Amino acid sequence: MAKILLVEDDSTFSQLLQGFLSKYGYEVDDTNTVKNATALLSKHTYDLFLLDYRLPDGNGLDLLLNARKQDIHAPAIVMTSFNDVRTAVKAMRSGAFDYITKPVNPDELLMVIKSALKGEDETGTEEETATGDFIRGTSDEAKKLYDYIDLVAPTEMAVVIQGESGTGKEHAAKFIHLQSKRAGKPFIAVDCGALSKDLAASELFGHVKGAFTGAITDKKGLFEAAEGGTLFLDEIGNLSYEVQVKLLRALQEHVIQPLGSTKQLNTNIRLISATNEDLINSVSNGDFRQDLYHRINEFKINMPALRQRGSDLTLFMSHFIKRANKELDRNVQTLSAEASDLLHNYDWPGNLRELKNVIRRMVLLTPGTDAGIESLPDEMLLFTHQQAKANDTDLKAVNEANERTLIQETLQKVKFNKSKAAKMLNIDRKTLYSKMERYGLKDD
Repeated sequence: MAKILLVEDDSTFSQLLQGFLSKYGYEVDDTNTVKNATALLSKHTYDLFLLDYRLPDGNGLDLLLNARKQDIHAPAIVMTSFNDVRTAVKAMRSGAFDYITKPVNPDELLMVIKSALKGEDETGTEEETATGDFIRGTSDEAKKLYDYIDLVAPTEMAVVIQGESGTGKEHAAKFIHLQSKRAGKPFIAVDCGALSKDLAASELFGHVKGAFTGAITDKKGLFEAAEGGTLFLDEIGNLSYEVQVKLLRALQEHVIQPLGSTKQLNTNIRLISATNEDLINSVSNGDFRQDLYHRINEFKINMPALRQRGSDLTLFMSHFIKRANKELDRNVQTLSAEASDLLHNYDWPGNLRELKNVIRRMVLLTPGTDAGIESLPDEMLLFTHQQAKANDTDLKAVNEANERTLIQETLQKVKFNKSKAAKMLNIDRKTLYSKMERYGLKDD
Protein backbone atom coordinates (compact mmCIF):
# COMPACT_ATOMS: atom_id res chain seq x y z
CA MET A 1 0.00 0.00 0.00
CA ALA A 2 1.48 3.34 -1.06
CA LYS A 3 1.88 5.95 1.66
CA ILE A 4 1.08 9.57 0.77
CA LEU A 5 1.94 12.77 2.62
CA LEU A 6 -0.89 15.26 2.02
CA VAL A 7 -0.12 18.89 2.89
CA GLU A 8 -3.24 21.04 2.56
CA ASP A 9 -4.39 23.90 4.82
CA ASP A 10 -8.07 23.72 3.84
CA SER A 11 -9.27 21.23 6.45
CA THR A 12 -12.52 20.37 4.67
CA PHE A 13 -10.81 19.72 1.35
CA SER A 14 -8.05 17.78 3.12
CA GLN A 15 -10.61 15.48 4.77
CA LEU A 16 -12.34 14.90 1.42
CA LEU A 17 -9.05 14.02 -0.24
CA GLN A 18 -8.01 11.74 2.60
CA GLY A 19 -11.30 9.86 2.44
CA PHE A 20 -11.17 9.61 -1.34
CA LEU A 21 -7.59 8.32 -1.44
CA SER A 22 -8.19 5.88 1.42
CA LYS A 23 -11.11 4.46 -0.55
CA TYR A 24 -8.66 3.53 -3.31
CA GLY A 25 -6.23 1.83 -0.93
CA TYR A 26 -3.75 4.62 -0.19
CA GLU A 27 -2.45 5.31 3.31
CA VAL A 28 -2.53 9.06 3.92
CA ASP A 29 -0.87 11.26 6.53
CA ASP A 30 -2.20 14.81 6.39
CA THR A 31 -0.95 18.09 7.79
CA ASN A 32 -1.42 21.78 7.02
CA THR A 33 1.96 23.55 7.26
CA VAL A 34 5.48 23.25 5.89
CA LYS A 35 6.82 23.04 9.45
CA ASN A 36 4.59 20.12 10.43
CA ALA A 37 5.25 18.34 7.15
CA THR A 38 9.01 18.69 7.62
CA ALA A 39 8.66 17.10 11.05
CA LEU A 40 6.73 14.17 9.55
CA LEU A 41 9.47 13.68 6.95
CA SER A 42 11.99 13.11 9.72
CA LYS A 43 9.83 10.33 11.23
CA HIS A 44 8.23 8.54 8.29
CA THR A 45 8.98 7.41 4.76
CA TYR A 46 6.51 8.34 2.01
CA ASP A 47 5.99 7.07 -1.51
CA LEU A 48 4.45 10.32 -2.76
CA PHE A 49 3.85 13.94 -1.73
CA LEU A 50 0.58 15.72 -2.53
CA LEU A 51 1.26 19.37 -1.81
CA ASP A 52 -0.87 22.49 -1.84
CA TYR A 53 1.06 25.36 -3.37
CA ARG A 54 0.04 28.11 -0.92
CA LEU A 55 0.45 27.23 2.77
CA PRO A 56 0.30 29.39 5.93
CA ASP A 57 4.08 29.31 6.48
CA GLY A 58 5.33 29.06 2.90
CA ASN A 59 4.43 26.93 -0.09
CA GLY A 60 4.61 23.35 -1.25
CA LEU A 61 7.83 24.00 -3.14
CA ASP A 62 9.59 24.90 0.13
CA LEU A 63 8.80 21.45 1.46
CA LEU A 64 9.83 19.81 -1.81
CA LEU A 65 13.20 21.57 -1.78
CA ASN A 66 13.73 20.61 1.88
CA ALA A 67 13.01 16.97 1.03
CA ARG A 68 15.46 16.99 -1.86
CA LYS A 69 18.16 18.47 0.39
CA GLN A 70 17.61 15.50 2.70
CA ASP A 71 18.06 13.20 -0.30
CA ILE A 72 14.36 12.25 -0.25
CA HIS A 73 13.23 11.76 -3.84
CA ALA A 74 9.62 10.58 -3.59
CA PRO A 75 7.58 12.05 -6.47
CA ALA A 76 5.59 15.18 -5.67
CA ILE A 77 2.33 16.46 -7.12
CA VAL A 78 1.60 20.15 -6.55
CA MET A 79 -1.97 21.43 -6.29
CA THR A 80 -2.63 25.06 -7.16
CA SER A 81 -5.73 27.23 -7.10
CA PHE A 82 -4.18 30.06 -9.02
CA ASN A 83 -5.37 29.02 -12.48
CA ASP A 84 -1.90 29.86 -13.68
CA VAL A 85 0.22 27.23 -15.37
CA ARG A 86 3.27 29.43 -14.80
CA THR A 87 3.08 28.41 -11.14
CA ALA A 88 3.03 24.81 -12.30
CA VAL A 89 6.08 25.36 -14.51
CA LYS A 90 7.91 26.74 -11.46
CA ALA A 91 6.90 23.62 -9.55
CA MET A 92 8.24 21.34 -12.29
CA ARG A 93 11.52 23.24 -12.36
CA SER A 94 11.79 22.68 -8.60
CA GLY A 95 11.51 18.95 -9.10
CA ALA A 96 7.78 18.27 -8.92
CA PHE A 97 6.59 15.22 -10.86
CA ASP A 98 3.38 16.88 -12.01
CA TYR A 99 0.78 19.47 -11.03
CA ILE A 100 -2.99 19.55 -10.82
CA THR A 101 -5.31 22.55 -10.57
CA LYS A 102 -8.21 23.08 -8.21
CA PRO A 103 -11.05 22.23 -8.22
CA VAL A 104 -9.47 18.78 -8.43
CA ASN A 105 -11.05 16.29 -10.79
CA PRO A 106 -11.00 12.89 -8.96
CA ASP A 107 -10.30 10.81 -12.08
CA GLU A 108 -7.50 13.16 -13.10
CA LEU A 109 -5.95 13.01 -9.63
CA LEU A 110 -6.00 9.22 -9.59
CA MET A 111 -4.43 9.11 -13.05
CA VAL A 112 -1.59 11.42 -12.02
CA ILE A 113 -0.97 9.58 -8.73
CA LYS A 114 -0.83 6.18 -10.46
CA SER A 115 1.60 7.53 -13.06
CA ALA A 116 3.83 9.02 -10.35
CA LEU A 117 3.91 5.82 -8.31
CA LYS A 118 4.69 3.74 -11.38
CA GLY A 119 7.64 6.01 -12.04
CA GLU A 120 6.42 6.82 -15.54
CA ASP A 121 8.15 9.63 -17.36
CA GLU A 122 5.79 12.55 -16.91
CA THR A 123 8.20 15.18 -18.07
CA GLY A 124 5.96 15.63 -21.07
CA THR A 125 9.03 16.08 -23.23
CA GLU A 126 8.68 12.73 -24.95
CA GLU A 127 8.94 12.87 -28.68
CA GLU A 128 9.03 9.08 -28.90
CA THR A 129 6.47 6.77 -30.42
CA ALA A 130 5.74 3.41 -28.85
CA THR A 131 8.44 1.85 -31.02
CA GLY A 132 11.08 4.25 -29.74
CA ASP A 133 11.28 6.28 -32.94
CA PHE A 134 11.46 10.04 -32.67
CA ILE A 135 9.04 12.59 -34.06
CA ARG A 136 11.32 15.13 -35.63
CA GLY A 137 8.67 17.66 -36.60
CA THR A 138 8.41 19.46 -39.91
CA SER A 139 8.69 23.12 -38.92
CA ASP A 140 11.72 25.20 -39.90
CA GLU A 141 12.78 25.33 -36.24
CA ALA A 142 12.57 21.54 -35.96
CA LYS A 143 14.57 21.00 -39.14
CA LYS A 144 17.28 23.34 -37.89
CA LEU A 145 17.36 21.56 -34.52
CA TYR A 146 17.77 18.08 -36.01
CA ASP A 147 20.27 19.29 -38.59
CA TYR A 148 22.46 20.33 -35.65
CA ILE A 149 21.84 17.04 -33.84
CA ASP A 150 22.72 15.03 -36.95
CA LEU A 151 25.87 17.11 -37.36
CA VAL A 152 27.25 16.82 -33.82
CA ALA A 153 26.04 13.32 -32.87
CA PRO A 154 28.83 11.31 -34.62
CA THR A 155 31.54 13.46 -33.01
CA GLU A 156 32.97 13.31 -29.49
CA MET A 157 32.23 16.98 -28.80
CA ALA A 158 30.75 17.99 -25.44
CA VAL A 159 27.32 19.50 -26.03
CA VAL A 160 25.23 22.01 -24.08
CA ILE A 161 21.49 21.91 -24.76
CA GLN A 162 19.75 25.12 -23.76
CA GLY A 163 15.99 25.59 -23.66
CA GLU A 164 12.93 26.31 -21.58
CA SER A 165 11.55 23.74 -19.17
CA GLY A 166 9.59 21.05 -20.98
CA THR A 167 11.09 21.53 -24.45
CA GLY A 168 12.61 18.04 -24.64
CA LYS A 169 16.26 18.55 -23.70
CA GLU A 170 16.75 15.04 -22.33
CA HIS A 171 15.25 13.45 -25.42
CA ALA A 172 17.49 15.54 -27.65
CA ALA A 173 20.42 14.24 -25.60
CA LYS A 174 19.18 10.65 -26.04
CA PHE A 175 18.87 11.21 -29.76
CA ILE A 176 22.48 12.45 -29.91
CA HIS A 177 23.58 9.35 -27.99
CA LEU A 178 21.66 6.96 -30.24
CA GLN A 179 23.28 8.43 -33.34
CA SER A 180 26.79 8.42 -31.86
CA LYS A 181 29.51 5.79 -31.86
CA ARG A 182 28.61 5.18 -28.20
CA ALA A 183 25.04 4.06 -28.98
CA GLY A 184 25.65 0.52 -27.69
CA LYS A 185 26.90 1.80 -24.35
CA PRO A 186 24.96 3.28 -21.39
CA PHE A 187 23.08 6.58 -21.47
CA ILE A 188 22.94 7.86 -17.88
CA ALA A 189 20.83 10.93 -17.07
CA VAL A 190 20.88 12.84 -13.79
CA ASP A 191 18.97 15.92 -12.67
CA CYS A 192 21.56 18.09 -10.95
CA GLY A 193 18.76 20.12 -9.36
CA ALA A 194 17.69 17.00 -7.43
CA LEU A 195 21.19 16.35 -6.08
CA SER A 196 21.77 17.64 -2.58
CA LYS A 197 24.89 19.76 -2.19
CA ASP A 198 26.46 17.29 0.23
CA LEU A 199 25.82 14.16 -1.85
CA ALA A 200 26.37 15.45 -5.40
CA ALA A 201 30.05 14.48 -5.46
CA SER A 202 29.22 11.00 -4.16
CA GLU A 203 26.50 10.53 -6.81
CA LEU A 204 28.80 11.59 -9.64
CA PHE A 205 32.12 10.06 -8.58
CA GLY A 206 31.16 7.39 -6.05
CA HIS A 207 32.53 6.76 -2.56
CA VAL A 208 34.15 4.06 -0.47
CA LYS A 209 32.84 2.61 2.75
CA GLY A 210 33.36 5.01 5.66
CA ALA A 211 33.93 8.07 3.46
CA PHE A 212 31.27 9.95 5.43
CA THR A 213 28.49 9.26 7.92
CA GLY A 214 26.05 6.89 6.32
CA ALA A 215 28.52 5.46 3.77
CA ILE A 216 28.13 1.86 4.91
CA THR A 217 29.23 0.27 1.61
CA ASP A 218 31.25 1.19 -1.45
CA LYS A 219 29.19 2.92 -4.14
CA LYS A 220 29.86 3.40 -7.83
CA GLY A 221 29.24 6.89 -9.15
CA LEU A 222 27.42 7.93 -12.31
CA PHE A 223 30.72 8.39 -14.18
CA GLU A 224 31.44 4.69 -13.68
CA ALA A 225 27.86 3.74 -14.56
CA ALA A 226 28.18 5.63 -17.86
CA GLU A 227 31.59 4.20 -18.73
CA GLY A 228 32.03 4.06 -22.50
CA GLY A 229 28.71 5.83 -23.04
CA THR A 230 27.08 9.20 -22.47
CA LEU A 231 26.52 11.07 -19.20
CA PHE A 232 23.71 13.63 -19.36
CA LEU A 233 23.75 16.33 -16.66
CA ASP A 234 20.43 18.16 -16.65
CA GLU A 235 20.40 21.64 -15.08
CA ILE A 236 24.16 21.54 -14.67
CA GLY A 237 24.13 25.12 -13.39
CA ASN A 238 22.83 23.83 -10.05
CA LEU A 239 26.10 22.09 -9.17
CA SER A 240 28.04 23.64 -6.30
CA TYR A 241 31.39 25.32 -6.90
CA GLU A 242 33.23 22.45 -5.19
CA VAL A 243 31.62 19.83 -7.41
CA GLN A 244 32.31 21.97 -10.48
CA VAL A 245 36.03 21.81 -9.62
CA LYS A 246 35.92 18.01 -9.42
CA LEU A 247 33.91 17.78 -12.64
CA LEU A 248 36.39 19.95 -14.54
CA ARG A 249 39.28 17.76 -13.41
CA ALA A 250 37.42 14.59 -14.41
CA LEU A 251 36.74 15.95 -17.89
CA GLN A 252 40.24 17.32 -18.45
CA GLU A 253 42.25 14.40 -17.07
CA HIS A 254 39.76 11.58 -17.76
CA VAL A 255 40.11 10.33 -14.18
CA ILE A 256 37.85 10.33 -11.14
CA GLN A 257 38.56 9.75 -7.48
CA PRO A 258 35.73 8.31 -5.36
CA LEU A 259 35.18 10.10 -2.06
CA GLY A 260 37.35 8.67 0.70
CA SER A 261 39.56 6.74 -1.74
CA THR A 262 43.21 7.29 -2.60
CA LYS A 263 42.83 5.50 -5.94
CA GLN A 264 42.11 7.21 -9.23
CA LEU A 265 39.97 5.54 -11.87
CA ASN A 266 40.25 6.14 -15.59
CA THR A 267 37.00 7.30 -17.17
CA ASN A 268 35.76 7.44 -20.75
CA ILE A 269 32.42 9.19 -21.14
CA ARG A 270 30.88 11.76 -23.45
CA LEU A 271 29.26 14.64 -21.58
CA ILE A 272 26.02 16.30 -22.64
CA SER A 273 24.71 19.06 -20.39
CA ALA A 274 21.43 20.94 -20.28
CA THR A 275 20.23 24.21 -18.79
CA ASN A 276 17.08 26.31 -18.97
CA GLU A 277 19.11 29.49 -18.46
CA ASP A 278 22.09 30.93 -20.28
CA LEU A 279 25.17 29.77 -18.36
CA ILE A 280 27.02 32.89 -19.55
CA ASN A 281 24.98 34.84 -17.00
CA SER A 282 25.94 32.36 -14.29
CA VAL A 283 29.60 32.77 -15.30
CA SER A 284 29.26 36.57 -15.12
CA ASN A 285 27.67 36.31 -11.68
CA GLY A 286 30.44 34.04 -10.43
CA ASP A 287 28.12 31.07 -9.91
CA PHE A 288 29.62 28.91 -12.66
CA ARG A 289 33.29 28.44 -13.46
CA GLN A 290 34.32 29.97 -16.76
CA ASP A 291 36.89 27.23 -17.49
CA LEU A 292 34.25 24.53 -16.92
CA TYR A 293 31.80 26.40 -19.14
CA HIS A 294 34.24 26.38 -22.06
CA ARG A 295 35.05 22.71 -21.44
CA ILE A 296 31.43 21.53 -21.60
CA ASN A 297 30.32 23.95 -24.32
CA GLU A 298 32.15 22.71 -27.40
CA PHE A 299 28.82 22.80 -29.26
CA LYS A 300 25.56 24.45 -28.20
CA ILE A 301 22.05 23.47 -29.28
CA ASN A 302 19.09 25.73 -28.57
CA MET A 303 15.81 23.88 -28.07
CA PRO A 304 12.94 25.88 -29.60
CA ALA A 305 9.89 26.54 -27.46
CA LEU A 306 6.68 24.84 -28.57
CA ARG A 307 5.16 28.22 -29.51
CA GLN A 308 8.00 28.65 -32.01
CA ARG A 309 7.46 25.31 -33.76
CA GLY A 310 4.47 26.23 -35.93
CA SER A 311 2.91 23.20 -37.60
CA ASP A 312 4.63 20.82 -35.17
CA LEU A 313 1.95 21.62 -32.59
CA THR A 314 -0.67 19.76 -34.63
CA LEU A 315 1.70 16.83 -35.04
CA PHE A 316 2.35 16.56 -31.30
CA MET A 317 -1.34 16.98 -30.45
CA SER A 318 -2.23 14.04 -32.69
CA HIS A 319 0.59 11.94 -31.22
CA PHE A 320 -0.38 12.61 -27.60
CA ILE A 321 -4.09 11.99 -28.31
CA LYS A 322 -3.26 8.55 -29.74
CA ARG A 323 -1.09 7.70 -26.73
CA ALA A 324 -3.71 8.94 -24.25
CA ASN A 325 -6.46 6.99 -26.01
CA LYS A 326 -4.43 3.81 -25.64
CA GLU A 327 -3.43 4.49 -22.05
CA LEU A 328 -6.87 5.59 -20.81
CA ASP A 329 -9.05 3.35 -22.99
CA ARG A 330 -10.70 6.29 -24.76
CA ASN A 331 -11.52 6.94 -28.39
CA VAL A 332 -11.08 10.67 -29.01
CA GLN A 333 -10.91 11.24 -32.76
CA THR A 334 -11.65 14.94 -33.26
CA LEU A 335 -11.49 18.28 -31.49
CA SER A 336 -14.22 20.87 -31.57
CA ALA A 337 -13.41 24.04 -33.50
CA GLU A 338 -13.35 26.01 -30.23
CA ALA A 339 -10.97 23.60 -28.52
CA SER A 340 -8.69 23.44 -31.56
CA ASP A 341 -8.51 27.23 -31.82
CA LEU A 342 -7.68 27.57 -28.13
CA LEU A 343 -4.92 24.95 -28.30
CA HIS A 344 -3.37 26.63 -31.34
CA ASN A 345 -3.54 30.16 -29.89
CA TYR A 346 -2.27 29.31 -26.42
CA ASP A 347 1.38 30.22 -25.71
CA TRP A 348 2.37 26.93 -23.96
CA PRO A 349 4.75 28.22 -21.25
CA GLY A 350 5.24 24.60 -20.11
CA ASN A 351 5.99 23.48 -23.68
CA LEU A 352 5.71 19.77 -24.59
CA ARG A 353 5.34 18.74 -20.96
CA GLU A 354 2.31 20.98 -20.58
CA LEU A 355 0.84 19.90 -23.92
CA LYS A 356 1.08 16.23 -22.97
CA ASN A 357 -0.62 16.82 -19.62
CA VAL A 358 -3.38 18.93 -21.15
CA ILE A 359 -4.09 16.33 -23.85
CA ARG A 360 -4.19 13.46 -21.35
CA ARG A 361 -6.63 15.39 -19.17
CA MET A 362 -8.75 16.27 -22.19
CA VAL A 363 -8.91 12.64 -23.34
CA LEU A 364 -9.69 11.42 -19.80
CA LEU A 365 -12.66 13.82 -19.53
CA THR A 366 -14.07 12.96 -22.98
CA PRO A 367 -16.21 9.81 -22.98
CA GLY A 368 -17.11 10.19 -26.67
CA THR A 369 -15.14 10.76 -29.85
CA ASP A 370 -15.25 14.58 -30.00
CA ALA A 371 -13.35 16.60 -27.37
CA GLY A 372 -14.78 20.02 -26.60
CA ILE A 373 -13.53 23.13 -24.88
CA GLU A 374 -15.12 22.02 -21.59
CA SER A 375 -12.45 19.31 -21.28
CA LEU A 376 -9.62 21.84 -21.19
CA PRO A 377 -8.17 23.25 -17.92
CA ASP A 378 -9.67 26.42 -16.47
CA GLU A 379 -6.31 28.18 -16.54
CA MET A 380 -6.22 27.93 -20.34
CA LEU A 381 -9.70 29.43 -20.64
CA LEU A 382 -8.72 32.22 -18.25
CA PHE A 383 -5.51 32.91 -20.17
CA THR A 384 -7.42 33.18 -23.44
CA HIS A 385 -9.94 35.53 -21.86
CA GLN A 386 -7.18 37.74 -20.48
CA GLN A 387 -5.26 37.73 -23.75
CA ALA A 388 -8.32 38.75 -25.69
CA LYS A 389 -8.88 41.68 -23.40
CA ALA A 390 -5.20 42.65 -23.20
CA ASN A 391 -4.94 42.67 -26.99
CA ASP A 392 -8.02 44.84 -27.30
CA THR A 393 -7.29 48.41 -28.34
CA ASP A 394 -10.22 49.49 -26.16
CA LEU A 395 -8.67 51.09 -23.05
CA LYS A 396 -11.72 50.14 -20.98
CA ALA A 397 -11.31 46.46 -21.88
CA VAL A 398 -7.63 46.52 -20.96
CA ASN A 399 -8.42 48.15 -17.60
CA GLU A 400 -11.09 45.55 -16.91
CA ALA A 401 -8.63 42.73 -17.57
CA ASN A 402 -6.15 44.30 -15.14
CA GLU A 403 -8.90 44.86 -12.56
CA ARG A 404 -10.02 41.24 -12.75
CA THR A 405 -6.46 40.00 -12.22
CA LEU A 406 -5.93 42.32 -9.23
CA ILE A 407 -9.19 41.25 -7.56
CA GLN A 408 -8.43 37.58 -8.16
CA GLU A 409 -4.91 37.84 -6.72
CA THR A 410 -6.17 39.77 -3.69
CA LEU A 411 -8.90 37.24 -2.97
CA GLN A 412 -6.40 34.40 -3.17
CA LYS A 413 -3.99 36.27 -0.90
CA VAL A 414 -6.62 36.56 1.86
CA LYS A 415 -8.10 33.10 1.16
CA PHE A 416 -11.32 34.64 -0.18
CA ASN A 417 -12.08 36.60 2.99
CA LYS A 418 -14.35 39.23 1.38
CA SER A 419 -14.02 41.81 4.16
CA LYS A 420 -10.22 41.75 4.06
CA ALA A 421 -10.19 41.78 0.26
CA ALA A 422 -12.56 44.76 0.05
CA LYS A 423 -10.42 46.66 2.56
CA MET A 424 -7.20 45.94 0.66
CA LEU A 425 -8.83 46.98 -2.61
CA ASN A 426 -10.30 50.11 -1.01
CA ILE A 427 -13.86 49.28 -2.09
CA ASP A 428 -16.98 48.23 -0.16
CA ARG A 429 -18.18 44.62 0.05
CA LYS A 430 -21.18 45.27 -2.17
CA THR A 431 -18.91 46.57 -4.97
CA LEU A 432 -16.58 43.58 -4.49
CA TYR A 433 -19.47 41.09 -4.80
CA SER A 434 -20.69 42.88 -7.92
CA LYS A 435 -17.26 42.74 -9.56
CA MET A 436 -16.74 39.10 -8.58
CA GLU A 437 -20.02 38.22 -10.27
CA ARG A 438 -19.15 40.29 -13.33
CA TYR A 439 -15.74 38.65 -13.77
CA GLY A 440 -16.87 35.13 -12.87
CA LEU A 441 -14.70 34.92 -9.75
CA LYS A 442 -15.78 32.26 -7.28
CA ASP A 443 -14.55 30.99 -3.92
CA ASP A 444 -12.04 28.15 -4.03
